[in-house]
Amino acid sequence: MRRILASTGGTVAGIALLIALKPTHTAPPARAAAPEPSGSTTSAGKTTGGTFTGKVVHTRYGPVQVKITVRNGRLAKVKVLQVPSTRGPEPEIARVAVPQLNKAAVAAGTARIDTISGATYTSEGYRESLQSALDKAGV
Repeated sequence: MRRILASTGGTVAGIALLIALKPTHTAPPARAAAPEPSGSTTSAGKTTGGTFTGKVVHTRYGPVQVKITVRNGRLAKVKVLQVPSTRGPEPEIARVAVPQLNKAAVAAGTARIDTISGATYTSEGYRESLQSALDKAGV
């Protein structure tokens, strides 16, 4: 009888662990035509200014997307267009992490910024979207 109880308990615990670790799957949204970036360039092809939208990056907790403003060939402003905001603790994490990410990105002028502790997925998605916008801008 003890073996049956131990075996059943182990099986139930294993199944519960597998269910808890399984990431949820969401279908990617339909792709819309990306708007053309607006900006001015030098004769060498470098961007001197304008706004550029990064790609949507799908993280475990939802999409992240940024829009940047370039002035005089430098990153001047970052605005977050999408951030995970509906599941789990993500709304609070985004509220705290996004201003820190924006400040770090403008200060660095690149997507090589540190991950915000406790906001790993949001930080990774932010950096990837930021890099795609910087690539479009040629910065």
